Amino acid sequence: MTTLVVSHPQCLEHLTPFGHPERPDRLRMITHVLEHERFSDLARDEAPLVSIDAIARVHPTDYIERLDNATPLLGLVQVDGDTTLSPGSFEAARRSAGGGVFAVDEVMTGKVANAFVSTRPPGHHAETSTAMGFCMFNNAAIAARHARAVYGAERVAIMDFDVHHGNGTQDIFWSDPSVMYLSTHEMPLYPGTGAANETGAYNQIVNAPLAAGDGGSEFREAFDIVILPRLRAWKPDLLIISAGFDAHQRDPLANINLTEVDFAWATKRLMEIADEACGGRVVSLLEGGYDLEGLGRSVAAHVMALMRG
Repeated sequence: MTTLVVSHPQCLEHLTPFGHPERPDRLRMITHVLEHERFSDLARDEAPLVSIDAIARVHPTDYIERLDNATPLLGLVQVDGDTTLSPGSFEAARRSAGGGVFAVDEVMTGKVANAFVSTRPPGHHAETSTAMGFCMFNNAAIAARHARAVYGAERVAIMDFDVHHGNGTQDIFWSDPSVMYLSTHEMPLYPGTGAANETGAYNQIVNAPLAAGDGGSEFREAFDIVILPRLRAWKPDLLIISAGFDAHQRDPLANINLTEVDFAWATKRLMEIADEACGGRVVSLLEGGYDLEGLGRSVAAHVMALMRG
């Protein structure tokens, strides 16, 4: 079976102010990189509009309506200091969440081996009723709840290697014993959460913070000592990856010194556990990554690892 890449041109229509790091060029770079002949075997599809019902498994309907109503007809509207709405943003957010739901469908029904969802806006900072950190809907959480509701997945794992802690995902699943959230991230750094002693109501939150200046050796040690043993013991029915690539050494928003080789290594180690636990069912969702060259190289390495290359 093949690896699926899901995207949609509407995700380019989520506009941000000039100089904002979360910009449409991120997706253009990924599209360019994945046009290389070594990715010719990828299956490709467009992200559908996620249903409001699917979003509402995570976010209350009044929050969804507030975002919809706040979306401007012209210009830009600030949601918070980092997060902007443009006329195309609400549909882009629905496509971004819809890409994750569609990827879960394709993977859980065995149509593809695994999937990478190349959409924006990202999602892991979005809390239950709060848009923040470039994020509106929590795409990973929506995908996980969809897998639970539609396919009866008893245990879902979300592995987040974005350099910023996924406070939203942790918040949403803090008291949910069916979802394990695991994260490596720089600390201290925005948004300020993710200490090792934040373990959730059922000891199913696993944080392995890294320090500024850490590189591949520290990252791999955190995986080997903290992340992978807990994930292996969890035996997930589906593994979702919040795939942020802003821990790359070129990225301007943080101070972790990974390279694309480290992301490939992490992807392969995660896939080994998915192979053991759930027939290799992996859905990877784009989160951060703001240096275009570092992002392109990292996504190429990540997707090639998903393809078992």
